Amino acid sequence: MTPREPRVPSADAAVYVISVAAELSGLHPQTLRSYERMGLIMPGRTGGGGRRYSHRDIELLREIASLTSGGVGIEGVRRILELEHQVAALQSRNEELRAELAATHDALRAAMSSVTTRRTEPAKLPALRQPTPGSAVVVWRRETGR
Repeated sequence: MTPREPRVPSADAAVYVISVAAELSGLHPQTLRSYERMGLIMPGRTGGGGRRYSHRDIELLREIASLTSGGVGIEGVRRILELEHQVAALQSRNEELRAELAATHDALRAAMSSVTTRRTEPAKLPALRQPTPGSAVVVWRRETGR
Protein backbone atom coordinates (compact mmCIF):
# COMPACT_ATOMS: atom_id res chain seq x y z
CA MET A 1 0.00 0.00 0.00
CA THR A 2 1.41 3.40 -0.97
CA PRO A 3 1.07 6.41 1.30
CA ARG A 4 -1.45 8.95 0.12
CA GLU A 5 -0.74 12.62 -0.28
CA PRO A 6 -2.37 14.70 2.47
CA ARG A 7 -5.56 16.26 1.21
CA VAL A 8 -5.33 20.04 1.10
CA PRO A 9 -8.70 21.78 1.48
CA SER A 10 -9.79 24.23 -1.20
CA ALA A 11 -9.64 27.96 -0.52
CA ASP A 12 -13.41 27.95 0.03
CA ALA A 13 -13.54 24.95 2.37
CA ALA A 14 -14.81 26.12 5.77
CA VAL A 15 -12.37 24.36 8.10
CA TYR A 16 -11.08 26.85 10.71
CA VAL A 17 -12.84 27.37 14.04
CA ILE A 18 -13.17 30.96 15.22
CA SER A 19 -10.15 30.82 17.56
CA VAL A 20 -7.86 29.63 14.75
CA ALA A 21 -9.34 32.15 12.30
CA ALA A 22 -8.76 34.93 14.84
CA GLU A 23 -5.15 33.87 15.33
CA LEU A 24 -4.48 33.55 11.60
CA SER A 25 -6.04 36.92 10.84
CA GLY A 26 -4.53 38.74 13.81
CA LEU A 27 -7.95 39.79 15.09
CA HIS A 28 -9.85 39.07 18.30
CA PRO A 29 -12.65 36.47 18.06
CA GLN A 30 -15.17 39.12 19.16
CA THR A 31 -14.07 41.30 16.22
CA LEU A 32 -14.81 38.39 13.87
CA ARG A 33 -18.29 38.08 15.40
CA SER A 34 -18.81 41.83 14.98
CA TYR A 35 -17.75 41.71 11.34
CA GLU A 36 -20.21 38.88 10.79
CA ARG A 37 -23.05 40.89 12.40
CA MET A 38 -22.14 43.82 10.11
CA GLY A 39 -22.29 41.56 7.08
CA LEU A 40 -18.63 41.98 6.14
CA ILE A 41 -17.97 38.24 6.36
CA MET A 42 -20.18 35.17 6.29
CA PRO A 43 -18.41 32.09 7.67
CA GLY A 44 -19.79 28.63 7.10
CA ARG A 45 -21.71 26.90 9.87
CA THR A 46 -21.62 23.39 11.27
CA GLY A 47 -24.78 21.41 11.92
CA GLY A 48 -24.62 22.60 15.53
CA GLY A 49 -24.24 26.27 14.50
CA GLY A 50 -20.49 26.67 15.09
CA ARG A 51 -18.64 29.04 12.80
CA ARG A 52 -16.14 27.65 10.32
CA TYR A 53 -13.87 29.94 8.34
CA SER A 54 -12.20 29.21 5.00
CA HIS A 55 -8.78 30.33 3.79
CA ARG A 56 -10.58 32.89 1.62
CA ASP A 57 -12.39 34.18 4.74
CA ILE A 58 -9.01 34.54 6.51
CA GLU A 59 -7.64 36.56 3.57
CA LEU A 60 -10.74 38.78 3.65
CA LEU A 61 -10.33 39.33 7.39
CA ARG A 62 -6.69 40.32 6.83
CA GLU A 63 -7.75 42.78 4.15
CA ILE A 64 -10.40 44.28 6.44
CA ALA A 65 -7.83 44.56 9.24
CA SER A 66 -5.37 46.27 6.90
CA LEU A 67 -7.98 48.77 5.74
CA THR A 68 -9.24 49.60 9.22
CA SER A 69 -5.71 49.96 10.60
CA GLY A 70 -5.04 52.36 7.72
CA GLY A 71 -7.86 54.59 8.91
CA VAL A 72 -10.74 53.41 6.71
CA GLY A 73 -14.07 53.25 8.54
CA ILE A 74 -16.33 50.21 8.43
CA GLU A 75 -18.67 51.76 5.83
CA GLY A 76 -15.63 52.60 3.72
CA VAL A 77 -14.44 49.01 4.07
CA ARG A 78 -17.88 47.77 3.06
CA ARG A 79 -17.84 49.99 -0.04
CA ILE A 80 -14.28 48.98 -0.99
CA LEU A 81 -15.17 45.28 -0.72
CA GLU A 82 -18.32 45.86 -2.79
CA LEU A 83 -16.31 47.66 -5.49
CA GLU A 84 -13.66 44.92 -5.51
CA HIS A 85 -16.41 42.36 -6.01
CA GLN A 86 -17.87 44.40 -8.89
CA VAL A 87 -14.44 44.72 -10.53
CA ALA A 88 -13.88 40.96 -10.29
CA ALA A 89 -17.33 40.28 -11.79
CA LEU A 90 -16.71 42.74 -14.63
CA GLN A 91 -13.29 41.24 -15.35
CA SER A 92 -14.85 37.79 -15.52
CA ARG A 93 -17.60 39.03 -17.85
CA ASN A 94 -15.00 40.80 -20.00
CA GLU A 95 -13.09 37.51 -20.42
CA GLU A 96 -16.33 35.73 -21.38
CA LEU A 97 -17.05 38.40 -23.98
CA ARG A 98 -13.51 38.22 -25.36
CA ALA A 99 -13.87 34.44 -25.77
CA GLU A 100 -17.26 34.88 -27.43
CA LEU A 101 -15.84 37.51 -29.78
CA ALA A 102 -12.92 35.24 -30.70
CA ALA A 103 -15.35 32.40 -31.42
CA THR A 104 -17.48 34.74 -33.54
CA HIS A 105 -14.39 35.85 -35.49
CA ASP A 106 -13.42 32.21 -36.05
CA ALA A 107 -16.95 31.34 -37.24
CA LEU A 108 -17.02 34.37 -39.55
CA ARG A 109 -13.62 33.48 -41.01
CA ALA A 110 -14.81 29.91 -41.59
CA ALA A 111 -18.01 31.17 -43.22
CA MET A 112 -16.04 33.55 -45.41
CA SER A 113 -13.64 30.84 -46.55
CA SER A 114 -16.49 28.43 -47.36
CA VAL A 115 -18.35 31.15 -49.28
CA THR A 116 -15.30 32.17 -51.30
CA THR A 117 -14.44 28.54 -52.18
CA ARG A 118 -17.94 27.94 -53.58
CA ARG A 119 -18.12 31.12 -55.62
CA THR A 120 -15.89 32.96 -57.98
CA GLU A 121 -17.14 36.36 -56.82
CA PRO A 122 -15.92 37.85 -53.55
CA ALA A 123 -17.97 37.19 -50.42
CA LYS A 124 -20.28 39.98 -49.31
CA LEU A 125 -19.48 39.57 -45.62
CA PRO A 126 -17.98 42.30 -43.47
CA ALA A 127 -14.21 42.57 -43.43
CA LEU A 128 -12.41 41.52 -40.28
CA ARG A 129 -9.92 43.83 -38.71
CA GLN A 130 -7.82 43.46 -35.64
CA PRO A 131 -9.25 45.75 -32.92
CA THR A 132 -7.10 48.70 -31.96
CA PRO A 133 -6.79 49.94 -28.37
CA GLY A 134 -9.66 52.25 -27.55
CA SER A 135 -11.86 50.95 -30.36
CA ALA A 136 -15.30 49.52 -29.72
CA VAL A 137 -16.75 46.35 -31.13
CA VAL A 138 -20.46 45.60 -31.30
CA VAL A 139 -21.52 41.98 -31.57
CA TRP A 140 -25.09 41.33 -32.63
CA ARG A 141 -26.60 38.04 -31.63
CA ARG A 142 -29.85 36.90 -33.16
CA GLU A 143 -32.19 35.46 -30.52
CA THR A 144 -33.88 32.22 -31.50
CA GLY A 145 -36.89 30.43 -30.12
CA ARG A 146 -39.14 33.46 -29.59
